[in-house]
Amino acid sequence: MDKILEALVSSSHPLPVKRAIVKRVVEAAEKEVSGEQCQALYRLTARLILQGTDAFQRQVGTQVQEAYARYHRDEFAHFLSKDYVLELLQQGCGTLDRRDPAILDFLHSCLRLLISCPAVLELAPVVRAEALRIVCERPEAVLCARLAALLADFPQCVPRDKAAVLFCQQLVRSFAHFQCPVAEEAELRRYVAQVSHVATLLQGIWKAEPSTLLPSLQEVFAVISATDSSFQPSIALASLVHHIPLQMITVLIKSLTTDQNVKDASMTQALSRMIDWLSWPLASHVDTWVVALLKGLAAVQKFTILIDVTLLKIELVFSRLWYPIVRQGALAVLSHMLLSFQHSPEAFHLVVPHVVPLVRSLQADGLHTSGAFLLQFSELVHCMMSQYSGFPDLYDPILEAIKDLPKPGEEKIRYVLNQSAWTSQSNSLAPGPLVLTGKSETGKTGLVNLGNTCYMNSILQTLFMATDFRRHVLSLHLNGSNSLIKKLQVLFAFLAHTQRAAYAPRSFLDASRPPWFTVGSQQDCSEYLRFLLDRLHEEEKTFRALQMAKPRPLPSNSGDIQDSPTHSTTDTSLCFHPEHVDVECDGRTLVERMFGGRLSTGIRCLQCHSLSEKEEPFTDLALAFCPSVRTAQGPVDQLGGLGAINGGGEGSEGSVREGVHPRMERAGADPVLSLSDLVEYFLAPEVLEEENRYFCERCGSLQRAERTMTVVMAPEYLILTLLRFSYDATCHVRRKILDNVGIPLSLGLPVHWNPLHANSAPSSSSPSSSPSVRVDSPESGENLAKKLKPSRREEEEDEDGFTDSGREGGQRGEGSGVCVVPYVLSSVVMHSGMSSESGHYYSYGRNVTGTDGCATTNLFSQTPVSQEEPSSSSSSLSEGMAASKDVLESGGQNSRDWFLFNDSRVTFTNFQSVQNITSRFPKDTAYVLIYRKQEAGGQPGALPATINGSGFNGEPPLHKDLMDAITKDNKLFLQEQELSSRTRALQTASASCSSRPDGSDDNEPPGSCGPSGGGGGGGFNTVSRLVF
Repeated sequence: MDKILEALVSSSHPLPVKRAIVKRVVEAAEKEVSGEQCQALYRLTARLILQGTDAFQRQVGTQVQEAYARYHRDEFAHFLSKDYVLELLQQGCGTLDRRDPAILDFLHSCLRLLISCPAVLELAPVVRAEALRIVCERPEAVLCARLAALLADFPQCVPRDKAAVLFCQQLVRSFAHFQCPVAEEAELRRYVAQVSHVATLLQGIWKAEPSTLLPSLQEVFAVISATDSSFQPSIALASLVHHIPLQMITVLIKSLTTDQNVKDASMTQALSRMIDWLSWPLASHVDTWVVALLKGLAAVQKFTILIDVTLLKIELVFSRLWYPIVRQGALAVLSHMLLSFQHSPEAFHLVVPHVVPLVRSLQADGLHTSGAFLLQFSELVHCMMSQYSGFPDLYDPILEAIKDLPKPGEEKIRYVLNQSAWTSQSNSLAPGPLVLTGKSETGKTGLVNLGNTCYMNSILQTLFMATDFRRHVLSLHLNGSNSLIKKLQVLFAFLAHTQRAAYAPRSFLDASRPPWFTVGSQQDCSEYLRFLLDRLHEEEKTFRALQMAKPRPLPSNSGDIQDSPTHSTTDTSLCFHPEHVDVECDGRTLVERMFGGRLSTGIRCLQCHSLSEKEEPFTDLALAFCPSVRTAQGPVDQLGGLGAINGGGEGSEGSVREGVHPRMERAGADPVLSLSDLVEYFLAPEVLEEENRYFCERCGSLQRAERTMTVVMAPEYLILTLLRFSYDATCHVRRKILDNVGIPLSLGLPVHWNPLHANSAPSSSSPSSSPSVRVDSPESGENLAKKLKPSRREEEEDEDGFTDSGREGGQRGEGSGVCVVPYVLSSVVMHSGMSSESGHYYSYGRNVTGTDGCATTNLFSQTPVSQEEPSSSSSSLSEGMAASKDVLESGGQNSRDWFLFNDSRVTFTNFQSVQNITSRFPKDTAYVLIYRKQEAGGQPGALPATINGSGFNGEPPLHKDLMDAITKDNKLFLQEQELSSRTRALQTASASCSSRPDGSDDNEPPGSCGPSGGGGGGGFNTVSRLVF
């Protein structure tokens, strides 16, 4: 019958005829058939099933085999002998390879036909041994799935005891070699189903023999922690995580993180690959294990691994949010990684560019699940922006995108951040300096934060953006000098010409840091600025004194002395003026010429009307807020006074003032107070009475008096410091005043001058200016910013004006008047934070020279105003600003004119961002402002006019030593980039913990960015703080 059947299936008869004959053959199985005939039919059907040329032949073989095996089971058991099974599994069948899944399918169907026969038990040892051999050969997923199906139906064929442990380990290894197809969706579905079958088999073995679980998991870790870059384990391993009991998380994580044999590189690799598993659609517990491992590493202070993996994988985790099937797990991991990475904003800033597109997509699809997810995601984003405030250029688009979503409260944000932090008690978690490949589109160079040095970086960038000051510094002849001004010149040269995206000012930090500043701690940028300018001033005075003490050599007939080699060293080291400025006719230092002004303080006895005046130099004006405005917060003493050259201290107590400003709204509201109001308040008269009465020498007793302050010489650059940090006498703490102050683009400063003893215009250098910077006077230690206006009765009493002679200051002549000097905004230093002990400094700036606003100077009143009009200076200050607003605003709003300097990061911005920063980010407030005086063309005393940008008079040419240093560093930078590129090509991205993307701005800070991150959060934890 086997011959008939074989001839039939290969004949050319019509298919219905063939089916009819096959039906007769199948029916004949019920009759008695000889053993030899059965064996012949079994061999024939095996060939048809395994080697049939078409589906009809395979179908015929299966039908005939099942029929004859059912009625002649003993003969079929004899046919399916151990030798035959071994031959099939080890050699295949004819042209069919032994690794073909059809072999296992055939064996599986044969065993099902003998499911209740003792023959299966006899075949089990053979199948167990062959199953172990098969998995050791790293079969493909489809073959493993067929083997898993066979072993699931016949558990007696599953390896046991020690063989079971080895089988599980080898099956894990086979998982790692599964290759995922990337073609049709149907193929991907089949692949996922195959992997799931094998994972289910492994789960069954773990349940049947628990002793196999731990070795299996050890094998998983060994696979994913391997640092061999030539092999990447398959993501299919993720399917095993679903079957690991969650009760074992604590034990397993503790075992892994405390094992001294596990190297950091291996742990980094393992964690990175586990994060990759988030892409596996059916692994429901991968996020749980990843978060548990992250927490475990934090518990044993493996921070290097956490930093490496976070920076390496944060963008990949974020990308998984686009896929709904893995979205929730990815969000759980992303939330933990971001919220725990609190020492630097780098991780969050890596994903910031992708936030808005994701939000827009979720809002557009309109699904209920997307809406719920969006609420969770927006809460995370709000927490991160609160943690790292101070980056308005990055966050403005995000705030606009999520403006309609609820914002979590401050308490909830604080709770979430405190619960997630793994750096809150560590001081050495920040990675090294930010490694950037090139400058930003602005063409400007950032400054690397060297460990809480944002206070210095923000000041240096504002000084650099003071165009005329920068050009004068770069023009100085300082060859061979190791002075502070030389270091500043080098710094400015690198900021202007280096190819690096960020320059590390280590040398300048060491030279300019005040002695009382603790290394790595938060410092006041205003205090630093005062110290820096004072150092530069005193240094130049010292060098000039040394130069004048040396005998002047006789001029040589052969040429200029400066060209003579004999005197070249002395001249180049002590020459402190630009080539085009004749300093001998001026006598002032560079700091005095650029930032120096003069204040006249007059005290008039209200009894005898005698007047005492004293002039003092200043480099910045410290503007206080009106005390009555702050009464709602309790008794507050504002700290500050006059700037560096003048000194300053606590103000006098007991003064009374009338007509003060109304109550200011809290931060975040539209500003009800402008900078002009603070300047007016600074210059307003103060009545000295009660315990603060003035001792009048003419009267010989303490008398009520009026103290007035007037600017008698306007500086080229007007530095205004807002006294935002105050002392609360009730709570004995320092608080920050968060009131929103309007920042005008243009400002008019009333300057008092007397033509009887002035030989030049009021904006020129006064002849009375003294090279001496510090003046010791009774008033120099008082807070001259805290003054009170006289009452109506006092104003009526004093209608006679200043007529009596003074003891120190001389007289005010009848011809003295007030001139409003125009200024335009050059730069602003912002403080982001809640106190002076925490926060972050960044700055806005633009290039402004002394002639950029000369076309608008006619809008300001230049006519002297009579002293008999006491309110004229205040009104002209406001009127001048309003008159020029329309003209200047167009330039100030230019998005390519303003820059935002945030340590290493430099971006374009506009004046509207400067004005609205506190409204959008209540903790970000203006602290130090620099205005540039605008000169009329050809006005006497004006500094040499320069043209902004790349005009006719651009940046001065660099001296040879500066050019050589920059050229050398630029070559080194290119070599570093080439070496880095080659290294990345030879190594995998995560092969070593030392090859992480290194982008933090804080390089080994002794402090800590703290749980508040120094980003303006303030108050989350006062134990340890850091400015990022």
